Amino acid sequence: MKMDLNGKTALITGSVQGIGLAIAESLAEAGARIAVHGIAGDAQIHEVCEHLRAKGSPQAEFFRGDLRQPDQIDDMMDAVEAWGGADILVNNAGIQHTAPLAEMPREKWDSILQINLSAAFATMQKALPRMAGRGYGRVINIASVHGLVASKDKAPYVAAKFGLVGLSRVAALEYAAAGTKALGGVTVNCICPGWTETAIIGPQVDARAAAHGGDRDAGIADLLSEKQPSLRTSDPSEIGALALWLCAPIAHNVTGTAIPVDGGWTAQ
Repeated sequence: MKMDLNGKTALITGSVQGIGLAIAESLAEAGARIAVHGIAGDAQIHEVCEHLRAKGSPQAEFFRGDLRQPDQIDDMMDAVEAWGGADILVNNAGIQHTAPLAEMPREKWDSILQINLSAAFATMQKALPRMAGRGYGRVINIASVHGLVASKDKAPYVAAKFGLVGLSRVAALEYAAAGTKALGGVTVNCICPGWTETAIIGPQVDARAAAHGGDRDAGIADLLSEKQPSLRTSDPSEIGALALWLCAPIAHNVTGTAIPVDGGWTAQ
C-alpha cells in the first residue's frame, strides 16, 4: 500500500538512532515532516536531519527536551506546535538498567519511570487534544514485550512498559470517537518489540557468536532461544513499516492495541 503523509508532521522521541530513526525513515519516505529528538551532538543532529530529508521528508528539524523534566517536555511540545503541530507522535525514547529488585538503585527506578512512562503521559497530554481538533492523529508508543510479560532483573523497565500499555488503552478509549473515518480519526497504539537488531544487543550477540566459533547467526539463535521461538531478530525497519501502516487512514479502527513483534515470545 502506497502511503502518503505529505502535509503531516511527526514527532519521534529518541529518533537519532535505532528503532526511533528507523520509524523516522519510514515516515520520511512517505513525505512526513519529521521533528527529530534525542541525545546527540551537533554533528549527529545535522547528519540525521540531512539523512531524513534525503529520504523524502520536506523538512526535518531537531527539537531539544530532557524527558526527565516536565517543563522541558512542555516547551518542546509547544515548539513543535509552533512548527505546525504533531499529527503523529511516536514515544520511542527509553532507557534500561538491569539489577535484582533488592539491588535496584532508587535513582535508576526514578529515571526509567520518568523517561519511559511519565514523558509519554506529558507528550500525549499536550498532543491529543490538538489531534482531536484536527480530526486526525496517531500516537504510537514503543513499549516492549516487557509491557506484556515480565523478566527478572528489570523491575522499573517492566513496570514502566506495563504502565505505557495501560496508559495507551485509556487514551485510546478517551479519543476513540474523535475525527471521522474520512479524516482518519485519532488512534493510540503500542508496538511491543522483542529482540531487535539495535546497537544495545550487539555485545550480547558478539559474546554468543564467539562461543560458536564466530558464527553470528548461531550466536543470535543461542541468545534468542531463551525467549524468542523464531530464533530470528527483527530489523528496526520492520518496526518502522508497522508504525507507518498504523498512520494510514485505513487503520482508523485500530486503536488501544499492543502489537507484539516478538517471534512468538508472548504466545508461549
